[in-house]
Amino acid sequence: MQTNFTPAQLADPDVAESEKILRKCVHCGFCTATCPTYVTLGNELDSPRGRIYLIKDMLENGRPADAEVVTHIDRCLSCLACVTTCPSGVDYMHLVDHARAHIEKTYKRPFMNRLTRDLLAAVLPYPGRFRLALHLARLGRPFAGLMRGAALKPFAAMLALAPRRLPAASDLSKPGTYRPEAERRGRVAILSGCAQPVLDPGINAAAIRLLTRLGIEVVAPEGEVCCGSLVHHMGRADQALQSARANVDVWTREIETQGLDAIIITASGCGTTIKDYGHMLRLDPAYAAKAASVSALAKDITEYLATLELPAHMPRGITVAYHSACSMQHGQRITLAPKSLLKAAGFTVRDPAEGHLCCGSAGTYNIMQPEISAALKARKVRNIEATKADIIATGNIGCITQIATGTAIPILHTVELLDWAYGGAMPEKLTGLPLG
Repeated sequence: MQTNFTPAQLADPDVAESEKILRKCVHCGFCTATCPTYVTLGNELDSPRGRIYLIKDMLENGRPADAEVVTHIDRCLSCLACVTTCPSGVDYMHLVDHARAHIEKTYKRPFMNRLTRDLLAAVLPYPGRFRLALHLARLGRPFAGLMRGAALKPFAAMLALAPRRLPAASDLSKPGTYRPEAERRGRVAILSGCAQPVLDPGINAAAIRLLTRLGIEVVAPEGEVCCGSLVHHMGRADQALQSARANVDVWTREIETQGLDAIIITASGCGTTIKDYGHMLRLDPAYAAKAASVSALAKDITEYLATLELPAHMPRGITVAYHSACSMQHGQRITLAPKSLLKAAGFTVRDPAEGHLCCGSAGTYNIMQPEISAALKARKVRNIEATKADIIATGNIGCITQIATGTAIPILHTVELLDWAYGGAMPEKLTGLPLG
């Protein structure tokens, strides 16, 4: 793609990076076949290629974002299926991140849209506030039907997603060091997260139990905060970088004192962002090197478990449909490890059709774009249910929350099934089911 940025524009490192990304696009259109919004809406401007044209025009002309650009960028899930598909290596992730930051700086959104986004940014990254909000959702649920007008649709979507019962907090959700039960084979930190410990604290608890049984010391450091992905995808770069710096400081302290073999992440959406800290903080001389070191140590739980020796199991007679979260398969390019681990643990694993398409969760997307999200969820659920599986496994809390509202098949994090297979208790969600 030919570009016409001025030397003055290219003096901005973010613009210079976007210009390099834009020049790689050859207009081939391969991305349109795997883009969930283009497949759903059929609008060229809701494809990666169409959005690239809009971003190029906006940045090249140095103009503020307008309503058309914002509409089509907001509809992007950042699923990154286009990155996997692109034969030219277009780094769409960083391009759309820059576009969102530009929108945040130059475009004044309608009042209700601003209010909703401000509320999400002020609540979701903070577990205490998020837990309180979910308790309050019980009071608001009877009024959900009154909120289906355009301006209040996101609030209706929030109420629909809110669980009717919140699990109790796990003792393993607290900061601390968890000693290995067997001979020590390594030491890792684990990301506590923000939404996940509220919605499903059993995920990290399962990871800690499994790792300590395998001889891995696990530390949940004091001072950890949200990874920053939720606000990062809203274009709130300063807030995201503030979170990134805080976590880099926490993990660097652990690296420099007792050492870490890995930083374990059990939510793949967080993993994609933490693995990008080196890029996000590349222009900060005080943090660039430390952030790069942190990103190099970041590992999805299944990515790390695949490096350990685990005993093979006999088949259990249980069929698992594996849903590969977009942030896992496209963001981190982890495709084989989760399924290989499940198979080695004795499960029969099935791949749903159209596995490359997003389920429609995508951070806050299912709140901000409920109609498109609902269409993608229905499509995903149909494909999963067609596998006739007993259980659904995935590696991201957003996908778990989204898909669970569309099917009666139990959906769990992959590590919960692995913990069960290697000596842990049966997950509560499976109690009473006719399983082996």
